[in-house]
Amino acid sequence: MYTVAKNTKTISFALMAIGLIALIFGFTNIAEFFGIETDPHRAWTSLMINNYFFLAIGAFAIFFVALQYVAEAGWAITLKRVAEAISSYFIVGGIVMIFIIIAGIMHWNHIWHWMAVGIMDPSSDIYDPIIHGKEAYLNPSFFLGRAIVYVLGWWYAAKKLKELSMKEDAVGGLTNYKKSITVSAIFIGFFGYTSSMMAWDWIMSIDTHWFSTLFGWFVFSSMGVTGFTMIAMLSIYLKRKGYLEYVNENHIHDLGKWIFSFSILWTYMWFSQFMLIWYSNIPEEVTYYLARWDDYNFLFWATSAINFIFPLILLMSRDTKRNFSYIMVVGTIVLIGHWFNVFLMIAPGTLKDHWHIGFIEIGMFLGFLGLFLFVVHRALTKMPLLPKNHPFVDEAKHLHI
Repeated sequence: MYTVAKNTKTISFALMAIGLIALIFGFTNIAEFFGIETDPHRAWTSLMINNYFFLAIGAFAIFFVALQYVAEAGWAITLKRVAEAISSYFIVGGIVMIFIIIAGIMHWNHIWHWMAVGIMDPSSDIYDPIIHGKEAYLNPSFFLGRAIVYVLGWWYAAKKLKELSMKEDAVGGLTNYKKSITVSAIFIGFFGYTSSMMAWDWIMSIDTHWFSTLFGWFVFSSMGVTGFTMIAMLSIYLKRKGYLEYVNENHIHDLGKWIFSFSILWTYMWFSQFMLIWYSNIPEEVTYYLARWDDYNFLFWATSAINFIFPLILLMSRDTKRNFSYIMVVGTIVLIGHWFNVFLMIAPGTLKDHWHIGFIEIGMFLGFLGLFLFVVHRALTKMPLLPKNHPFVDEAKHLHI
């Protein structure tokens, strides 16, 4: 069984302390005493960005576990408990997301412009007929209801798959394995719809006048890159600590290939969405990119380059995918690059040109990172790191590519 090292606990709690300080600074006037410029709207936006970033990693981990069952894949079984531990974080991020949405409905934050009082009222001074036309879908009760369905549905799937996995360890046989395949097949169908709807609701509706038919895939590809990266980095960390005896360079190589391929997929989705909107030059579509082009120009292009060029060059070679230290470095770059991608999906629609990346944003990122590591490491202590009776565990132990 895994035991959390004392220094790992210390680092997690230190990061969470930094995040708590950033929250206090963001939502109070204390920051002014230290010369830090902030406001609650910026703090809410930062809370949304950082919570969503780690929530998405947890959500993808659930999908990753389910995918192994549906595909009846054997290569990743030695990594399965790592993904299951990461999926444990999802409910934490989900609860925070529900809180952010309720806060928006209560007008404590203004992340979603369409929630403004009077915006759908024809007699109001701020009436917006375009937003009013979307009222059947974008209304507070339906919006909150959908969010609860997403969170509870994904959480239940993660919980059920972990329960069946532990029962499989205890009793052996194929009964629990077959039940896991059934649960996974149902979940993947559910996830296919709700992951796109989540992207439309939580992120795309921030820019209410704009929409893209590719947006769900664009968001999913980013979830995939960060999810595979986090699984790889945590697996390497545990391997170096003397755990995951049967994880070797072949498993990390496969994860490296997935990081590489999903980075290319993300770039394809980014370019397809951008190119079609740029080429058609329709006013209601280009506004999304004009906001990012005018006020976030350097960050916009730098993020695109980081998320495409670095994985393309650094992970193209077979040797680099099998080098643990190299994967840790590349993984860090990938995670930072896709954090900026999430920032660019959310901040321009909420902060407009009044944006900063300072202590509030970085502090909250570190705080959520500490919380994420704490939850994941705690989950790892509750289960054997190697599934005992999975039908493909021997195949995974002797993976060679």
